[in-house]
Amino acid sequence: MIRPFKSLLVVLALSFVAGAVFADAPSVRWPAGWEIEALPDTTPQVSRQRAVKNDADGNQVMVMELTMTRVERGHQVNLPGVLLEMRKSIQKGFFQRGYQSVCNKVHPATLGSLSALETTCTITENGRHVLSQTLVAAVEADRAYVLSYAGQAEVYKASAAEIIAVRNSLKL
Repeated sequence: MIRPFKSLLVVLALSFVAGAVFADAPSVRWPAGWEIEALPDTTPQVSRQRAVKNDADGNQVMVMELTMTRVERGHQVNLPGVLLEMRKSIQKGFFQRGYQSVCNKVHPATLGSLSALETTCTITENGRHVLSQTLVAAVEADRAYVLSYAGQAEVYKASAAEIIAVRNSLKL
C-alpha cells in the first residue's frame, strides 16, 4: 500500500541545493517495533534515514524518512517554495496512479528544536480515504531537513503519538 511513496523519497533527497562536505548525520530515535531500513549512500552531501512499520503479515503500513542535505554556504533556501514544489510533486504522482489528493496549506511547525513548515495530504481512491502523508521541512545554517511520514489512513491516525515522539526526539 505504501509503494506510491517510493518515488517521493527520491524527490526528497534531490529537493535542496547541495554543496560543501557532509557532516554528522542527525540523530533519530525510531519507535519500538519499527524496522530500520538500510539506505544506500546517495552523495556525500545527503544523509537519509528511514523506518517502516509493518502489519502482522509483513506489509508496509507506515513509513518515516528523515533527509538532511548540506546547503551551499550563502544560499538562501526558499523553504515555502521548496515545500510547495514537493507537495505538487506528490499530488502529481498520486494523480498519475489514479488517486486524488488534497493537501492543507503550508503552515508553521517544529522539527526537533527547529522552526519548520509543514503540510499534510489526504489521498483518496474513489472517494475513500486510503493514505495520509506529511512533509515537514526546516533549514538551519548550512543544512536543510525534511521529515516525511506516510501511511494507511487508519495506521497514520493510530501512529500519531509515535510520530510526535520521533519529531520531538530529533537531534538536528
